[in-house]
Amino acid sequence: MDSLSLTCYNLLMKLGRLLGVMTGVFLAYPNQVLAYDPSCPANGGIGVQTALGCIPVETGAFVQWLLPYLFGIAGGISFLLMVYGFIQMTMSSGDPKAVQASQETVTSAIIGLVVSIFALFLLRLIAVNILHIPGIN
Repeated sequence: MDSLSLTCYNLLMKLGRLLGVMTGVFLAYPNQVLAYDPSCPANGGIGVQTALGCIPVETGAFVQWLLPYLFGIAGGISFLLMVYGFIQMTMSSGDPKAVQASQETVTSAIIGLVVSIFALFLLRLIAVNILHIPGIN
């Protein structure tokens, strides 16, 4: 693994831990709002004003607020990995190992993008069409 891949891996692992802690806090304290701001009505409920805007506190509204950001970030990361793979491919100078590594990077990025799109499709299919969960559209 090269240093850029290792750095990206470590960053993603730290983000995963942070999201895990945040999810645990939201699940452990669903009715307590630590920084309630009455001027911040998020989707008709309670919200917390942050640098990212008004973030809803209720679990359903928070998931509805978070999902577009998550899928946008996933798409952006896969795009950047594809660009990185293509740059690796052009800089490989015909070295078969470098070409193979760059092809694997591009293939992995495309597979990640397809999995992300498929996850969004499954979420819509199950949550909206089958279970009819209100608030998710």
